[in-house]
Amino acid sequence: MLENMSVKADNESKKRFHHTDLYASIPPTCLPIVYHPDYNITFMGLEKLHPFDSGKWGKVIHLLKEEQFITDGNIVEAREATEEDLLVVHTKSYINRLKWSFVVATITEIPPLLFLPNPLVQRKVLRPLRTQTGGTIMAGKLAVERGWAINVGGGFHHCSSDKGGGFCAYADITLAIRFLFERVEGISRATIIDLDAHQGNGHERDFLDDTRVFIMDMYNHNIYPGDLYAKRAIKRKVELDWGTEDFEYLQKVELHAGGALNEVHPDIIVYNAGTDILDGDPLGGLSISPQGIVKRDEIVFRAAKQRGIPILMVTSGGYQKKTARIIADSILNLHQQGLIGPEAMEGEGLSSLATHLMCSSGSAGSVHTVV
Repeated sequence: MLENMSVKADNESKKRFHHTDLYASIPPTCLPIVYHPDYNITFMGLEKLHPFDSGKWGKVIHLLKEEQFITDGNIVEAREATEEDLLVVHTKSYINRLKWSFVVATITEIPPLLFLPNPLVQRKVLRPLRTQTGGTIMAGKLAVERGWAINVGGGFHHCSSDKGGGFCAYADITLAIRFLFERVEGISRATIIDLDAHQGNGHERDFLDDTRVFIMDMYNHNIYPGDLYAKRAIKRKVELDWGTEDFEYLQKVELHAGGALNEVHPDIIVYNAGTDILDGDPLGGLSISPQGIVKRDEIVFRAAKQRGIPILMVTSGGYQKKTARIIADSILNLHQQGLIGPEAMEGEGLSSLATHLMCSSGSAGSVHTVV
């Protein structure tokens, strides 16, 4: 009964929604890898006060270019989520609270932001996070159309509709799924596979009573956030102990990722691929090797491909300088394993300039989008 009501509400919501540039059509000449230089946060050195490497996204792109896997012209340029886009999930009161610098300082865990004018905080800190959020929403649509997509940023899994925290100011995972439910025909079930070292309490709170969303969360149960209320939303919960290593970890990934997808066959997978599970991470508390992280991502993508389920990957947490190299190596491995395709790079005879222009400024509309 509840499920039928959810589907009915979902179908009705598809008939009425605001205009957004985030669902503009992207030509097939563009790889479904989403990024914008604005992802990176540089602000008088204040970003160094948080252990998060706030420039890691640009480093990933640089490394992928060095390996000649991508160019500036064949990846998708992310667009900033507007306030109207954000209000699909967030409450107006929460958006208004972000106009207070002390609120942003608390969420991002960068105390000096408290003393700065909010317009500056908006431009230097929140705009990059809104652009990454737009990138996740865009990548959701691309995943449905291409079978896979990667937002090189995003994965703000501690943020819910009315509360941020843990460096997460916008609920990009919830937004991507809600956009798909509301705007794309045939998308009515989603599975979140959250393999960041921390519990994904933001999306869990948002989808607590939503039977359309199945959440698998595997995390170190000894660390932040320890949100007992949000844990009620987890359908497949895998709690790890301090110092868990590759063998045990990868066994559990294979068992539970496959098990989650066998339990419910979704229309889309959102994979939160945090690299804070890396050995030595100051916040994650686990002991996974770089090779273990690469293998983890391969296991998840292979499980999706074997079942014919589109997958959207976001990069989430990771607090060491070597994280960017590991993310890049993982993406390259997915390509080498045939789990993400090179076909979009062929360009169908178009010049690199023409391809770049289309990847950065798609036209509105799509065969998959409800109009």
